[in-house]
Formats: sequence, structure tokens, C-alpha cells
Amino acid sequence: MTEECRTAPKGYGYRWIVWAIMLASYMVVFFHRLAAAVVRQNLVDDFGLSGSAFGSLASMYFYAYMVMQIPVGYLADSLGARATVTFGMTLAGAGSLLFGMAQGTTLLFAGRFLVGIGVSTVFIATLKVLSMWFRERDFGTLSGVTNLVGSLGGVLAQAPLAWAVAAFTWRTTFVAIGALSLLLGGLCWLLIRNAPADMGLAPLNAAPPTRGKPSLAEGFRAILSNWRIWPAALFYASIMGIYLAFSGAWGISYIEKVYGLARPAAAAIASYIVFGAMAGGIMTGGLSDRIGRRKPVILTMTALFCLCLTPLVFWNGGMPPQALLRPLFFVMGVTSTAFILTWAVAKEINVPRYTGMAVALVNTVAFGGAALITTAMGVILDRMPDAAPLVQYRALFSFALACSLFGIACALLIPETRCRNITVAAAEKG
Repeated sequence: MTEECRTAPKGYGYRWIVWAIMLASYMVVFFHRLAAAVVRQNLVDDFGLSGSAFGSLASMYFYAYMVMQIPVGYLADSLGARATVTFGMTLAGAGSLLFGMAQGTTLLFAGRFLVGIGVSTVFIATLKVLSMWFRERDFGTLSGVTNLVGSLGGVLAQAPLAWAVAAFTWRTTFVAIGALSLLLGGLCWLLIRNAPADMGLAPLNAAPPTRGKPSLAEGFRAILSNWRIWPAALFYASIMGIYLAFSGAWGISYIEKVYGLARPAAAAIASYIVFGAMAGGIMTGGLSDRIGRRKPVILTMTALFCLCLTPLVFWNGGMPPQALLRPLFFVMGVTSTAFILTWAVAKEINVPRYTGMAVALVNTVAFGGAALITTAMGVILDRMPDAAPLVQYRALFSFALACSLFGIACALLIPETRCRNITVAAAEKG
């Protein structure tokens, strides 16, 4: 983060309060994103879920997130972050309460889906806030910091959640997180301001003059016709999809069944991929901003991510030494954060007034990919009911490795923006 970012003109200090409440909300997003893996056995015991049914339940979050990205992008660009996130956190709280109190699978799935709809509002609105309250040159770094702090919620959804479930039951835990979400919704309305102009301050970033609210049709015609956004979106889908499928659905059960560990111990090991994502989040955005390039960072980290998957397929039939798991998962987490830079790329290849919708498009593709990857892994397990756990999970990680190789192919087509909005730069030259 640059010195200029830390020492903005007088009156802009309130942006740290705005960002802080957004970060607190984003922690709840990550908690729900990864929590299903910890309570998988509880849900199987209480509701009799099969592997594919659990994969579908875990994916309900991603499907809801995917469906809501384009509406949320438009709302963030038109109504602003304040109203959008307040509504989202309130709905997420209601969904978590429903999930925790569900007595049948219909309400269980409905609660998970409502949570996904609610939390889908937070990230795009956060990026919109960053684009309004902070300098453009700090966007990659601040996006990484946002991901890092949000990942703390993912850490809470690993070993701490396993301990909470053991102590208070999974139902009580999800009811409590629902109440917290409702509280955060109220704080969002009270504290968030959409832009410096809401407090009588001048904008920090230059942008082409615009009139009125952005047009949804006009915005998406411009974004969809921009071929450069599609490689970024597909890359994001493949790499983040693998990361979320592992950390949010299948990683803990892999360690439990293949290595014979109890759930809290398995969750503690699996949490290293989240720790890695936290470290990578701040490192990835900062490194890219510092060198003034996006693509070299994306390609290098994705290649390393692919290498990290190979021991789970080829080493001892997919069972590397247990002592290797923590460092392996940590590096997987670090390198998976290459997808963070797709947010910056989406912002930098489209007209600034459509930032929310551009990020919404790549998120729609990405979470659709995450849902399909997570569900596909459940189907793979169901089709191998009599196979040993090691054979089953080797098949899962072979599929993940194939997806990561597809991600590298997409990364090769991502344009280099040199960390600035190329539409604004072109207009200035013209």
C-alpha cells in the first residue's frame, strides 16, 4: 500500500471506517463459503445425505452467488454499496437461522441458498467502495488485503468451527452466526457511505463524465462484447473453483478418510490452505501493483498451484506423507490467490462506471465454475461407492488437476493492463 494511500487529503479518514465494516461483513462471507466441509458428517447423520446430495448442498451457496452477481453489480453501480450490503447481510442472517433450525432437507437447502444470495452482495460492493474511496494505483493491494481479512472468516470455519460444533452443536452455531449477520446488516446501514461525495468531498480518481445512473443493457453490451474479459473469467472459475471445492467441501473428509484422523485434527490441517490464501492475498496484489504487471504474476502462481496438486494424485497413489500436508496446503493456498488479480483486470479493461457489472460478470462465471466443480466431485465419489477412500480421492484430485491445467491455458490469453484502466488511458491519449 502506497504512502499516498495512507495519507489521503483531510476528511478522507472516514474511508477506513467504511472499509472496516465491509471487511467484517466479508469475514461472514468466507465463513459460510467454507463451513459446509466441517459439518458434513453432522448433516449426513441428521439428514441421510449422499455424496452427490452433500455436494449439491455445498454448491447451493455458489449457485446462489452466481445467480446474484449481475443484479448485485448493477445495484452496486446504481443504488450504491450501503443499501446493497445492508439488504444482503440481513438476508444472509435469515438464511443462516433457517439453516440452523431446518428439520428437513428442503429447508436446509433453502437456508443455504438464502445465505448465498445474501453474502453475494458483499464483495462486489466492497470493490465498488475501494474504487470510490481509494486511489486506482492501490486497487490491487487493497483487493488483496480485503481477501486476507475475509479469509479470517474461512479460518473460523475450519478448526474453530469444528470445536464450536462439538461444544454447542452445529445448529446452535449457525443460529449464532445468523444473529451476528443481522447485527452487521444494521451496522452497514449506519456506517457505510458510498463515495466521498456523500460527505461533501471531491472524488479521488479521474473518470470520464457520465450522466444519470448506469444503464444495465448498455453496460452489459459493452462488457459482453469485450473479448478480453472471458479468459480472465474462465481462469478465475477454474482456479478458485478448485480452491473452494477443497477448502469448503472435500478437503477435510479427504484427510479424515485417507489418513484416519478425527475431524478437529483434519480441519486443523486443512485450514493451512486458508492460511496460505491469507498470505497470498496480500502478497499477490501487492507484488502485482509493485512491478506494474498482472500477467506474469498470474502465470507463475498458477503453474505453482498445478504443481501442488500433483502429489495428491501421483505420490504414493495420492497419499503423500502426513508431515507434508501442512506445507503443501499452505503453498496451494498462497498460489491459488492468483485469481485475485482477475478483479483488477476486469476493472482495468472496462469503462469505470461499469466496474460493478464487470466484476459481477467474472464472479458469475467463477462461482458457476465453483458450483460445478464441487458438485462434480460429489458425483465422482458416488460413482465409486465400493472403492477405497484413497482411490476415490485420487480420482477427485485428478479431476482438479485437469481443471488447473485448463486454468493455465486461459491465463495465457489474459491481457496485460500494466495496472491502469486502459479505457481511461486510451481516452486520455485520444
